[in-house]
Amino acid sequence: MSTNQQEHVQIHTNRRLPDFLQSVNLKYVKLGYHYLITHLLTLCLIPLMSVIIIQVSQMNPNEIHQLWLHLKYNLVSIITCSAILVFGSTVYIMTRPRSIYLIDFSCYKPPSNLAVKFTKFIQHSKLKGDFDESSLEFQRKILERSGLGEDTYLPEAMHKIPPTPCMASAREEAEQVMYGALDNLFANTKIKPKDIGILVVNCSLFNPTPSLSAMIVNKYKLRGNIRSFNLGGMGCSAGVIAIDLAKDMLQVHRNTYAVVVSTENITQNWYFGNKKSMLIPNCLFRVGGAAVLLSNKGCDRSRAKYKLVHVVRTHKGADDKAFKCVYQEQDDVGKTGVSLSKDLMAIAGGALKTNITTLGPLVLPVSEQLLFFTTLVIKKWFNAKTKPYIPDFKLAFEHFCIHAGGRAVIDELEKNLQLMPDHVEASRMTLHRFGNTSSSSIWYELAYIEAKGRMRKGNRIWQIAFGSGFKCNSAVWQAMKHVKASPMSPWEDCIDRYPVEIVS
Repeated sequence: MSTNQQEHVQIHTNRRLPDFLQSVNLKYVKLGYHYLITHLLTLCLIPLMSVIIIQVSQMNPNEIHQLWLHLKYNLVSIITCSAILVFGSTVYIMTRPRSIYLIDFSCYKPPSNLAVKFTKFIQHSKLKGDFDESSLEFQRKILERSGLGEDTYLPEAMHKIPPTPCMASAREEAEQVMYGALDNLFANTKIKPKDIGILVVNCSLFNPTPSLSAMIVNKYKLRGNIRSFNLGGMGCSAGVIAIDLAKDMLQVHRNTYAVVVSTENITQNWYFGNKKSMLIPNCLFRVGGAAVLLSNKGCDRSRAKYKLVHVVRTHKGADDKAFKCVYQEQDDVGKTGVSLSKDLMAIAGGALKTNITTLGPLVLPVSEQLLFFTTLVIKKWFNAKTKPYIPDFKLAFEHFCIHAGGRAVIDELEKNLQLMPDHVEASRMTLHRFGNTSSSSIWYELAYIEAKGRMRKGNRIWQIAFGSGFKCNSAVWQAMKHVKASPMSPWEDCIDRYPVEIVS
């Protein structure tokens, strides 16, 4: 067997996530409970104040008069009660996090002339002359098994013969995606660009000078004191990281809006070599991007689509294998690309395990938490062969937006989290229609759910994404109303065709 064939076999035989039933560690549960303990004082004060208010409301005028006479001659009691009330109220007000609302979001839909069918993909790859027959056949098989459809998009530079992966073309791709999503967002929300106080942009592989965030500031003439951030090299989970950063900024800066732009750039990051592990991104990644408008203004509650409930981030970068499992490098002949390790799925499984056992105590019903915790204790102290109880996350969430990184990822998460086909429909259809759009894929999935008319008031949504480093990040949202798809949704002209059957 040749070296290339061995690489092919290794990549496909290591695409399964580890069995969570055999590998849940007790220490990760403590992380989730830590979140609850940090707000213990607030949680204790709320019921205490509620009891006091209820008791006072049930007193008749004579009892209130008697209480006043008693307190009138007991100055110490008055001062003590007042001090406790002031202290408790102050602590509650100072420690209470501000609510973060998602007003709306917009996903970029490329023009139809950028669509790429499988035959066109292979034909252009041949004409480029950089790939040998083995590499062409490998890419053809990956495409057939990927779960992608025939209507995904590649940037204009990659449609040319020969391709033009230059800086100018990369900037043009970035501008089309970012400005396309932002134009639609501003049009739908009627927000003036100068009202934006915080801007966070994430793009892993294209980081020019001036930055992408500076390009947006210049395009829309944003105000001079805007707090802008540009996140690079953080992979497909960077969209959740950007939301978390915007959330933290909104906790500090009152009465303002934050815009998060998540995208990836393909033009300068196409791999023109023959190393199998570096060819897979060519087959999966496609053009896409999303813009999200967040607010901490109480007056926006009535028009907001969602409220941010939790963000849980997991980073496995301290482990060398995890750090290098998605790695940009040059191959033996000096051609640059992103290499995917044969251990990728196992590492992703470990990161997911940590993330969900941290998230569990924050979102699961008490009954599920008790079952989960009890079986872990039994396994640790009494019977090591006992299988840990895997919580039913379907009791915590109505909708799941699993990063559309590839068919194998969705398959394994569906199996290990014991989800139904309906729960992963948005992820599969997004992968089919738009491909892996990196950090923005979770927003195309949310747009799919909206376009299908399935989002009801009070519904909870779990966005979960994986990224280089290696990271697994989750965001939890709650619908503020029955949500309809916004104008110019990326699914607007095709939602009636979905779901489609994915051929094995």
